[in-house]
Amino acid sequence: MNLTNFRFETDTDGIALATWDMPGRSMNVISMEVMDELERIVDAVVADPAIKGCVIVSGKDNFSAGADLTMLQSLGGEFARLKREKGEEAAMTHLFDGSRRLSLVFRKLETCGKPFAAAVSGLCLGGAFELALSCHHRVLSDDDKTRVGLPEIKVGLFPGGGGTQRVARLMQTGDALQMLFKGEQLRPLMAKNMGLVHEVAPKAEIVAKAKAWILGGGSAVAPWDVPKFKAPSGKVYSPAGMMIWPPANAIYRRETHDNYPAAKAILHAVYEGLQLPMDLGLKVESRYFAHILRTSEAAAMIRTLFLSMGELNKGARRPKDVPQTSIRKVGVVGAGFMGAGVAYVTANAGMEVVLVDQSVEAAEKGKSYAHTLVTNQINKGRAKTADRDALLARITASADYADLASCDLVVEAVFEDPKVKAEVIAKVEAVISPETVFASNTSTLPITGLAKASGRPEQFVGIHFFSPVEKMMLVEIIRGQATGDRAVAVALDYVRAIRKTPIVVNDSRGFFANRCVTAYLLEGHKMFLEGVPATMIETVAKMAGMPVGPLSLNDEVALDLGLKIARATEAQLGAGAVDGGQKALLEEMVEGQGRLGRKNRKGFYDYPEGASKRIWPGLKEMQPTHLDPDGIDVAELKHRFLVVQALEAARTVGEGVVTDPREADVGSILGFGFAPFTGGVLSYIDFMGAKRFVEIARDLEAKHGERFAVPQNLLDMAERGGSFYGDAARAKAA
Repeated sequence: MNLTNFRFETDTDGIALATWDMPGRSMNVISMEVMDELERIVDAVVADPAIKGCVIVSGKDNFSAGADLTMLQSLGGEFARLKREKGEEAAMTHLFDGSRRLSLVFRKLETCGKPFAAAVSGLCLGGAFELALSCHHRVLSDDDKTRVGLPEIKVGLFPGGGGTQRVARLMQTGDALQMLFKGEQLRPLMAKNMGLVHEVAPKAEIVAKAKAWILGGGSAVAPWDVPKFKAPSGKVYSPAGMMIWPPANAIYRRETHDNYPAAKAILHAVYEGLQLPMDLGLKVESRYFAHILRTSEAAAMIRTLFLSMGELNKGARRPKDVPQTSIRKVGVVGAGFMGAGVAYVTANAGMEVVLVDQSVEAAEKGKSYAHTLVTNQINKGRAKTADRDALLARITASADYADLASCDLVVEAVFEDPKVKAEVIAKVEAVISPETVFASNTSTLPITGLAKASGRPEQFVGIHFFSPVEKMMLVEIIRGQATGDRAVAVALDYVRAIRKTPIVVNDSRGFFANRCVTAYLLEGHKMFLEGVPATMIETVAKMAGMPVGPLSLNDEVALDLGLKIARATEAQLGAGAVDGGQKALLEEMVEGQGRLGRKNRKGFYDYPEGASKRIWPGLKEMQPTHLDPDGIDVAELKHRFLVVQALEAARTVGEGVVTDPREADVGSILGFGFAPFTGGVLSYIDFMGAKRFVEIARDLEAKHGERFAVPQNLLDMAERGGSFYGDAARAKAA
């Protein structure tokens, strides 16, 4: 056979080995060509009587991360073209046939009459795991990097290569639904315990184990193709089934608020598929998959959370004329919560860290945070004691700024006060080399202003981490007016080295993310002061797609910090720069009631020891008026939460703070959880259409004030029928 993406050979025992090794790629992906070649391999195995069976293995470090989503994107584009040229029926037929191709190839393998086994090491996700599930036997490497799973839900899709049908026939229905809804990556032993794979073995033995299974008479019939097969949870319409499906529907509504069509499609596909023979179940799955491919939610999430995020992670915004830098040693000044987190993620990436604070004791306390984090991983079986010892050995706790002399990069993470930061800048620059880049971790203070305290502003850059550092995947890199390309490049190289997603923004108070978050918090406070019940504010925010309500988020960031920022802003920019009602509310909460947020267990919520948080009963007395919940327009509240953030994002584009829509969308989802199903703050506008968005915003402005005023750049866009991504593409082409 003339194959490009596979190597095919047969040993003396008559066992074929298909090694998936796509040329010119670091990772195997499922493409149309791969599907064609896989089908040819199945035909070759069946046609040769000397071949007893076949083992599929990867020639790379990972098995495969799944399908090439650009291929699925192209199916959507082809659908739109055919719909225009030949009508919707012809377009839908083409889309259904194209989207079902993978499922049919896998089913052909599964029913070909000869045993196939998958020997898996490294990542095996999405369509690649569906390939493994269609094999009759699955052997996983016990390597620490081996993971299997079906994460399609995270990009607005669901498993369309047979995953919903096979998983639901291998596991209890409730467990299968949970796996499909969460999209988590599973470790080898967990996958075996869940019944998804048959064996776990050392990496060097997985192919031999797979071959031994075939030589031992491994069956070429999948369990569900055996007569009288019974699903693990029994029939859908049975007493056991009725214990599963009503709660499953309730959980779906509670977790998604009907914002994610793919999650609903999973419910349908499993529910309907389990009542049918396998081939019909797969056809049902394919019909739902073709439908989901046409949704704006899938298009938006694929673009932002797969394509754009991948491009940013690969350095799409890195200055191209600056040579790649190798960062070996990083200084972190300030061993508080943020600094300790920065030290941990840096050391965890293999770099040396000098953690400096006012005393060695304070620095050691910051270092102990890393000890706690790794210990938690050890207790969960995700790390070893040796890993902790090695990581801690890379962190040097110090009170001496001179220890920063040999650092390639220094990150300052001290208190949000320009005077304090200026003192630190002077002390650091007195000891570091001219080539060392200095980065300020600040959430709101403009980098250009802070750089005035620097004697080398071209080497001064902002690196804004989000809290908690070890969990949040986004990092904002802020370019001040004097920041040079090399400083930006070094910052990007560092952020990529610690395996986080960077966005590059120009200087502004609050930069990008915090400007949008501040607008979200303010809207929650405004609703509260209008008399909307606190529980309704929080619930509707989550219905709109936000991960937490604004009052809960305010508690997490700390109410006293919000008050300090409001007062500092007022002092620098005047009373008109802050909302008087919001400031008065925070003053009463912090100074009148002593409620600082989660950190002192008292904020908009109470945080009782050993129990779940709950809305503080005294909140109702804090409201100047009370509205009847039944008379409140829930749809309008949802619009207010999303529109106010999208408007602020549009302003950042108009002001030149954000210059690439990919960064606004990725940053909004990773940084503050903006409704992922929309694709992010700018995609929210683009997919709705600028004209329609402006109409909604103007209606809100008439009712609620100038914070909903539409910026001129967005008005112009609506007038000419443009979009953020369309404008960016035209600018790039020019």
